[in-house]
This record gives sequence, structure tokens and C-alpha cells, in this order.
Amino acid sequence: MNSDIAPNDAVSLWDLLALRAETSGETVAVIDEFDRRMTFTEVVSMAERVAAGLLARGVEPRSTVSWQLPTRIETIVLSLALSRLGVTQNPIIPLYRAREVGAMIAQCESDWLITLGEFRGFDHGAMAEELRAASGDLLNLMVVSSELPDGDPASLPPAPVGRDEVRWIYTTSGTTSAPKGVCHTDGTLIAGGVALADAIGATADDTGTIFFPYAHIGGPDLLIASLATGMSLVVMEVYAPAAAVELMRRTGVTITGGSTPHYALLLEEQRKNPGNPVVPTLRMVTGGGAPMPESLFRDVLAEMGIPILHAYGMTECPMITSARMDDSVEQLATTSGRPVLGCEIQIRTEDDEVLPTGRVGRIWLRGPMLFKEYRTDGEIIRPFDAEGWMFTGDTGKLEPEGHLVLVGREKDLIIRKGESISPTEIEEVLAAHSAVADVAVIGLPDDRSGERICAVLQLQDGAAALDVDTLRTYCRDAGISPAKFPEDVVIVSEMPKTPTMKIRKQHLRQFVIDQRALSGAADE
Repeated sequence: MNSDIAPNDAVSLWDLLALRAETSGETVAVIDEFDRRMTFTEVVSMAERVAAGLLARGVEPRSTVSWQLPTRIETIVLSLALSRLGVTQNPIIPLYRAREVGAMIAQCESDWLITLGEFRGFDHGAMAEELRAASGDLLNLMVVSSELPDGDPASLPPAPVGRDEVRWIYTTSGTTSAPKGVCHTDGTLIAGGVALADAIGATADDTGTIFFPYAHIGGPDLLIASLATGMSLVVMEVYAPAAAVELMRRTGVTITGGSTPHYALLLEEQRKNPGNPVVPTLRMVTGGGAPMPESLFRDVLAEMGIPILHAYGMTECPMITSARMDDSVEQLATTSGRPVLGCEIQIRTEDDEVLPTGRVGRIWLRGPMLFKEYRTDGEIIRPFDAEGWMFTGDTGKLEPEGHLVLVGREKDLIIRKGESISPTEIEEVLAAHSAVADVAVIGLPDDRSGERICAVLQLQDGAAALDVDTLRTYCRDAGISPAKFPEDVVIVSEMPKTPTMKIRKQHLRQFVIDQRALSGAADE
């Protein structure tokens, strides 16, 4: 990273923005698909006016604001305006529906929900009204479109300086259906964004992208990398591969990425133009969110001439390891890189014995970008040992030069298109169907999305078989996100179970994979 400021000395996210504006005020900070551009100075000015407008509407410092908005310039400005006010933010991706949004608002004890009207065929405003009614009108509601609240910055109180106070609550899928509130501070997010910029070697000459939901923790992560270096960002509210390539060409993007499916879709666009770089200025692809197939890395390198710098992170710690430009091709293709700036990793046994290089075990971490606590059902949970280490829920090993190789997950999660999805949540919905006697939701390998959601059903005696369309309609009516709808259905006569009657999911998953392999071979 090449930075002309000291980002880790910033006392808040707002302070970091102010430092960048003082240093690079006339540099373009953000560009969107409509070629709207804002400099860092213009971002500060607009964010201050929006903060004043929010204050005038009743959004008070130290309140909690949930917001569900797409990846737009206005969303970035809103998040900075909320930071200027010293508000605790709960970003929610637009895919979530009433069941999930209601649970998140309840978990965060939010005072406000800021949302938009209709977006991609769904009326978020109507959903928000239902949620407000369900709260007994205790939830304040603000519906915005392209126009954000506006006010006089002279009305604002002094900017907050609490770097270590909880200012961000992200909700993440756990092994239970209820979302957990993952609490971050401006300090933890700044450490993560600076570590990202350092790992990929970002400079003021770079132009990066946010082509995924800004409400993901990766959104502010990239914003902070931009503020730390002076790098410009290009945003796109709905990712479409061909349009994204054209936008990157038009704006001279040098760094892009997201999750593993983004890599594959970019490669598909390149294959439409073999021999000619689809984005001539592009020097690397970065991202994480799901394991990267070695073959995908090698195909991108061979056909596009650029590396993938794959990273490993989680909502609790957005940057854990990352590949770097000075890694060998073999290291880039087969590992998740080395620990990022400030992050430490240990591999331990189940009895917490630290293992040597090359041994597979549980991945533990600690560092300045690690979250502070969980909030769940009114309780504060700090899952750290006495020395500040946390178990990630994943298993892996360290290579001699410090590179991490991921081996598997101990947590029962499905990672689809970079999203961590709780099977338990879907199982609870499907178990309520009158035709279902027992259910297990598993993830099946998929080249495009990482994993597909498969519902394995044991039906009630005499019940008619259920197909995918029926289940998807049922899930839609239950109010869960389309991203969690089953994509496959398998009917079994009996679930494989342990002596304590727990479903053997790994056994079931392998059974389904083997059956599909046999079916595919028979069709050839």
C-alpha cells in the first residue's frame, strides 16, 4: 500500500474521510454506471448535508439505524453521513425479505429503518410499513429514492471520535436460524480496509470496483481501502457481467473482484473475445467469500494474463489472509495467501494444542480487524479466549512460508455466491409444510455459485411428492430471501441418523453427490 496519510491514526471513519479530502480533495472518489462522478471533497460536502437532513428528520446521535439499500453513490454517502452523526449502523442487503429483515431489526434493537421503494420488482417500502406496524409503530421509517435528506451542516454536533465504540452491527448466518449481530467499531473496519489495501498493493493510481452489495462488510472494507490510498471506486447497483466489463473499460478499472462466481463470470466474458483483454487496464482480480477452484485461477491467468489474489475472511474479521503479487503461481493457485497486516493465525487441535506447519487443525485468529462481540437474543457474547484468539469454525493448515490452505468447515453453513446461508433457517420453514415429515438442507458443489441449496425431504405417509417450484413458492410466501430458495429437491424414504437421532448431513451430502454422479454416467 502506498498511502500519503496515516489511516490507522484516524479517530473515526469520518476522520479518515476528512483526512483524505484534505489531501486529495479534487481526486475522483466514486463513479457509477451512469458516469456520475464525485470527488472526495464533494463526498464530504454531500455527506454533511445528508447528516444534517437526517438529524432534522429525528435521527439522533447514538441511535441505531438499519438500512437496506443497493450499491449506489447515495448509499455510500448515507453510510458516511450516519458515521458523521455517530450513529450505529446495521446494513442489510436488498435481497432479504420480511422474515430476515424483521429478525435483524429486532436483534439490533433498531430505532430506524431506512429503505427504498420498489427495487427489482419488490416493494421494499410496503414491507417496511408491515415491519413498522408489527413493531407497534416503535420503529421509525424513512423511504428514500435518489434524493437523500438535506440540511444545513451548521446544525450538526461535533464529529464523533469514538474509534473503539460499536458503530456497525452486521447480521450473519450461524448454525441456528436466528441471525447473530456481529459488532464492529470504526477501528476494526479501518484496520480491515487498510490491511486489504496493503495486501493488494493499492495506490492512488488504481481504480477499484464495488460490484456486490455495499451492505456486505466488504463494501466499507473497499471504501476504507480507497480512503487510505486515494484510489477511486466504481459502483454498480445490479451486477451484469457484460455491462460490468463495459463499465470497467470506460472507467479504466485496474482492480476488480468480489466472490468466486465473479471470477468465473469475468472469465466467461473474456472467452467471448479470445486473445484480446476485455479490460486492458485490469491488473488483478481480488475477492473471497467462497473457496476458489485451482482450475479457475489457472484459467484466468492463462486466458486473461492477470492473477487472482484470493483472500479469506468472514463477517467477524473481513481480512484474515490474502494472496499477494509476489506469491508464486503455485501459492496463488492453491492457498488463500498469508495473514494480512496485523492478523495472526494459529492452527490448533480440538484440545487447543497449537499444531506445527503442515498439520491440519482448527483455524484460530486474532488481530485489530476482529469484531468486538456478538449480540444475540439480548445477550452479549465474546467468543475469545484469554489472549484474544477466536476459532473461525474452519479447518486448515499453514504452509512453510506462512500461506494458509483451507481444508473444510466445522460449521453447518452453505456458501452460495459468497453468501453464508444457515441451513437451519430454511429447514425450519420447510419443516412446517404439511407434507414434510423430516428435512435436511445441504449444499452441493456448483461451478457457478460455489454451492447449490438442496432440500432433502422425507415425506409424510401418503403425501404427494414436492417439486422445486412448489418449495420455492412456499419459501416466498414464508418471507425469506430468494437467495435461500431450494434449487434442488431429493426425496428419501428415511434420513440417515446418529444414535442420538441427529441427521448425518455429511453422509447425506455424499449420498446425493454419488447418486447424481451415477445418474450422469448413465445418461452418457
